[in-house]
Amino acid sequence: MSNSVAILNDFIVQTKIGLFCSYGNFYLDPKEPVVEAVISHAHGDHAVSGNQNVYCTAPTAAFMQHRYRKFAAAHFHLKAYHEVFNLKGVAISFYPAGHMLGSALVLMEYKGVRYLYTGDYKLEADSTCEPIELVQADVLLTETTFATAETKHPDAVEEIKKLNAVEANIMLGAYALGKSQRLIALLNEHCPQKRILLHHSIMPFARLYEEMGVKLGQYEVYDRKVMKQNQANMVYIVPPMVYNSYFRAINVIRVFATGWKNLQKNNEIQLYISDHVDWDAILETIAAVKPREVWTTHGSGTALQTYLAPKLVVKLLNQ
Repeated sequence: MSNSVAILNDFIVQTKIGLFCSYGNFYLDPKEPVVEAVISHAHGDHAVSGNQNVYCTAPTAAFMQHRYRKFAAAHFHLKAYHEVFNLKGVAISFYPAGHMLGSALVLMEYKGVRYLYTGDYKLEADSTCEPIELVQADVLLTETTFATAETKHPDAVEEIKKLNAVEANIMLGAYALGKSQRLIALLNEHCPQKRILLHHSIMPFARLYEEMGVKLGQYEVYDRKVMKQNQANMVYIVPPMVYNSYFRAINVIRVFATGWKNLQKNNEIQLYISDHVDWDAILETIAAVKPREVWTTHGSGTALQTYLAPKLVVKLLNQ
């Protein structure tokens, strides 16, 4: 990094399609199909179908191909972590983001300046994905999903241990990809008396994790008879749509694993397990990356801008 080289204020700009780099003629996590897409991870709000060229990690491609089948992309260009590739003079490399299996921080180097896009990321330990690997950059483009000083995510292990106090069967709502696999591993390690049943839509992602070397522990596909015959210590993991459709489910304790307070309101137990950085983690990331400027996206960066104003330039890309 060099403080003598000017940062290009328009290196990444927010458009209706998403974050665009005109210098390399590519989009980061576009919301609509484009010709050149650099994709940080496989969640649907970052990885849409129909792009011509997708640059991503192998797990991200595998998850997209399962979800979108033949419409996933015309061409996948699989990149290992740390491998450098070039788009119109912009040198790009991926580093683990710690958000889910295959998630990547995107380092872009152009004319002596380093720009680091986080996608979604977390700093906490997670046995189901690669640990985050922060690198220094002149500009940090960070997600700000939970960027308020009062937001502090509790320890995921202590949260999952709450379920040990529940003898009744549990319907556990969680996103099918990433969060569900993390919960399976956490339950197996910290709630060993629980029997884990998965909604059929979650099973393929769990199997893909296993095929890529991630050991999740014991789980099985949901069987209505099994749930009926066993009135205790069953955990049935379901995606949000199923969870919301069974809001009157009887004989189960309803729990939803998320960092969002508004999604915890009507649940009998609050399970605050997030795969995003909270306020303290964002500040820790800034300290590690040592940027000259911070650009924010995915959420509101206003609180961060106010807090850092005396010391650091904070630009809100999404406002």
